[in-house]
Amino acid sequence: MNHLEKINQFTRRELSEDEVYLFDVILCDNNIDRDLECFSEPSLEQMQKLFIGKTGIFDHNPKSAGQTARIYDTELVKSPDQKTKDGRTLVSLKAHAYMIRTDSNLDFIKEIDAGIKKEVSVSCAAGKHICSVCGADKSQSACNHIPGRKYGQKSCYTILEDIQDAYEWSFVAVPAQPAAGVTKHFHNACAPEPDAKLQALLGELEQQTRAEVLTLCRNQSQVPISKALCTAAEKMDLHELVQFKKSLLEQEHSLAQANVQLADFRQR
Repeated sequence: MNHLEKINQFTRRELSEDEVYLFDVILCDNNIDRDLECFSEPSLEQMQKLFIGKTGIFDHNPKSAGQTARIYDTELVKSPDQKTKDGRTLVSLKAHAYMIRTDSNLDFIKEIDAGIKKEVSVSCAAGKHICSVCGADKSQSACNHIPGRKYGQKSCYTILEDIQDAYEWSFVAVPAQPAAGVTKHFHNACAPEPDAKLQALLGELEQQTRAEVLTLCRNQSQVPISKALCTAAEKMDLHELVQFKKSLLEQEHSLAQANVQLADFRQR
């Protein structure tokens, strides 16, 4: 089955080659991303099937007016000469997408060809969030390992398993996975590199803050609540962790004051 035949499976009438604009896009891969998460190869295989027919939108905004493209085929691409951050062979989920050529999207097509509209992000549901160190499913119970840290020879990150559904894929400004995007040969050599020292400092601050927040969560008297708070904290970014830590400290202070008042009352 050729490209046009696959596309026409999703159309109400058969389209001609002149009516469609085709482009390829890397949806995601098995590398560790900016959120310290990664998809396993079995997860990518599940997503390979689930993303066929899924629509492309902007910034994960679920409005029908934002629908701009559709995936008509997918494939897994192994790159033996490229490795993930922890040394595994890089495997990418590549999608073949199409758009209808119209006067209204002519500028958008030009932006894709020019490499302006390039980065993408996927939206899906993972049934399991596995700790790379101990194998615990964080969606069921928390563990003491903090993503971003090393435990012996193992780096801690979260492996997304058991993909239950794929919702959509979006053009975004900053994707969680740096390699996700439209596959073009365009490269902007003038783009400034991120400040490595600043990134390292922010990473250390996030790890330290997360550890402090997890300690506060574990101090909760009720075990189910403590576990739920730990699970939530594992998925927070630095800004969210700072705000969450502030709330927990305020709650801890209020509880301490209440205990003092109760003790004074009993002594009377």
